[in-house]
Amino acid sequence: MPDEPPPPPNPKIQIQIDDDVAQGTYTNLVLINHNENEFILDFAFIQPGTPRAKVRARMISSPRHTKRLLAALQKNLDRFEERFGAIEITEPDDEGPVVH
Repeated sequence: MPDEPPPPPNPKIQIQIDDDVAQGTYTNLVLINHNENEFILDFAFIQPGTPRAKVRARMISSPRHTKRLLAALQKNLDRFEERFGAIEITEPDDEGPVVH
């Protein structure tokens, strides 16, 4: 059986970003919903002491891409903590919906 050629390397991706998008948007809350076909992440900002949050961006993603995003976030958090130390968080109660 002849050797199969190796798969081609991943091509370099060039990212374009508009100036207003490059400025970024600060959020301190994310609401996550899903169905069998997609995950919906609503990134919001809530001011301390107020009960209302305003959604600033909505991301809709496939389950496969969401799982890859989770792995990439974990890898980057691990690298961050190796460099800067552990990030301390308090665990949410098991009551009610999970909101981060």
